[in-house]
Amino acid sequence: MGLRVVCPDLMGFGGTEAPRVPPEDMSLYGFKRAADDIKELARQLEAPRIIIGGHDWGGAVVYRVALWHPDLVTHLFSVCTPYWEPTDNYTPLMQLVNTRLPNFRYQIQLSGKEVENRVSTREDLEQFLNGIYGGQGPNGELGMSTERGVLFDNLPKLHQTKLLSDKELDYYVNEYARHGLHGTLNWYRNRKQNFEDEYGRFETGQIDIPVLFIQATQDSALPPSLSANMEKYIPNLVRKEVDANHWVLWEAPQEVNGILQAWVEQRVFRSKSSL
Repeated sequence: MGLRVVCPDLMGFGGTEAPRVPPEDMSLYGFKRAADDIKELARQLEAPRIIIGGHDWGGAVVYRVALWHPDLVTHLFSVCTPYWEPTDNYTPLMQLVNTRLPNFRYQIQLSGKEVENRVSTREDLEQFLNGIYGGQGPNGELGMSTERGVLFDNLPKLHQTKLLSDKELDYYVNEYARHGLHGTLNWYRNRKQNFEDEYGRFETGQIDIPVLFIQATQDSALPPSLSANMEKYIPNLVRKEVDANHWVLWEAPQEVNGILQAWVEQRVFRSKSSL
């Protein structure tokens, strides 16, 4: 389509340094720092205006890039992750789970020390990733649930996930083996940091640029109900759905790519002079 594509790793993932907290500050894993990093990357790439998109945590970050640096982003898309506007009131994760979002209960486990401490060897990482990506046991056992988190007793029983080839799974294991899960799991520990960074900084929290939101209808972690009020803050929103679970990019890549292509052709190329 004639567009240059750049895929940076979030802090703590892939080839990043994954600094430990402490002694480093949690702000390194905040949305603001990620937005600032994207802006600096764009500057180094001599890209004064960008289209930005992401999935899961990346999907959460793209909205914040548009908030913190509105002159940088012309269009954005998010797969699975809805938009949550900045708020004036901080809600701890436990309270959020117990009152409004029981499907986030798995995040309590991930934000603690259990997973980080129990997943340390290459074998641990392989079993963990296999479970996260939907590997199942002979009797349908799962390795992960939104209600309980990682089901460690089941991990050794699981057949290899159908979503990843041997080569892909080995690649992910190698990437995580660099620094372990500490940096990755800090994204589940940064709620207060994000609140403090954003408190009082945005008058409305509205995003006025064209936005595409692709909902995976079977996503148990980020169910469709979470996106109910997005139009209130994103007036130029296009919604699309794919019948898949949270790993829709692996389950239905052609369908997702088709949606993206159509949106880019209709919403981006019509205003290409602004890029």
